[in-house]
Amino acid sequence: MEINEFKALVEGSKNIVFFGGAGVSTESNIPDFRSQSGIYRTIKEYNYPPEVMLSHTFLMTHPREFFDFYRKNMIYIDAKPNTAHIVLAELEQKGILKAVITQNIDGLHQQAGSKNVIELHGSVYRNYCMKCNEKYSLEYVLKSPDIIPKCSKCGGTVRPDVVLYEEFLDDNAINQAVSYIRKADVLIVGGTSLAVYPAAGLINYYRGNKLVLINKSATPYDGRANLVMRDSIGKVFGSLKEQ
Repeated sequence: MEINEFKALVEGSKNIVFFGGAGVSTESNIPDFRSQSGIYRTIKEYNYPPEVMLSHTFLMTHPREFFDFYRKNMIYIDAKPNTAHIVLAELEQKGILKAVITQNIDGLHQQAGSKNVIELHGSVYRNYCMKCNEKYSLEYVLKSPDIIPKCSKCGGTVRPDVVLYEEFLDDNAINQAVSYIRKADVLIVGGTSLAVYPAAGLINYYRGNKLVLINKSATPYDGRANLVMRDSIGKVFGSLKEQ
């Protein structure tokens, strides 16, 4: 059985790296982007497509609409870590898992107890003033009397520290991710279609022969994987925990 093979790979490794996408958080009731029930296909209340509204240009030219969309569709403060988040944190505590690399911005890995989390696309929990760079919490943004949060020091717009369309990924985060992936014994990739670049290209830095892909649908990298599991990531990690 695939789960037995997966368990053997995990137990035989001392250097696992996990690389995850939106599918890791869907089981915490946070919608993804591209599936049938994802944000891109279900959000119809605006005059612009979601991928336009989540761009740097839209933030600068339509800040009110940007923050309305962002608050309603990108922040899930009541979401809780699911089985995948919890098991990954436990593997890190055992010293087996060395890093979690995530495309998600929801902070659920940290809530589950993971310490070494590389957030490629930033986090809703970090915010900063676009004029003076003063740092702000998510709570500050949510309690803002105006939908466009303003800096208490200079009056500039406080934006989320997340990577929008047209913006570059943080060089430090990319370099860290590449370093961990290159050194990994086992690379587990889960909950991502591996269709968004440059993040998806990180898999090319893996040098080992124990590549595990866990995703409900096929990915462009399935043919290169040593083990492909077409299932929910929570179910797979739940089975690992049970065994």
